[in-house]
Amino acid sequence: MTTTVELTRFRVSPERAAELLAARGRMIADFQADRDGFLDAKLVELPEGEWLDIVEWRSPADFAASRAKGGNLPGIQAFFALIDEVLSMEEGTSR
Repeated sequence: MTTTVELTRFRVSPERAAELLAARGRMIADFQADRDGFLDAKLVELPEGEWLDIVEWRSPADFAASRAKGGNLPGIQAFFALIDEVLSMEEGTSR
């Protein structure tokens, strides 16, 4: 089974890392409730305040529909608000 993988690398101030982790659960709950095709997500802490968010979607269409919704729910908005800078966004296929 192939899935679509969203890779987003971003920067968060180190003093807000705990807030980011606290907001993560609410964001995931909103994704589960509102985003068809959402399968899983992993958040990886990298050096120097950088993070890599790895989100798995059932299909490219599900990923595109999610992007179109943006930060439409409070839990998603709270997580996004903690991001200081998006460094890169990529889409791939898991095989």
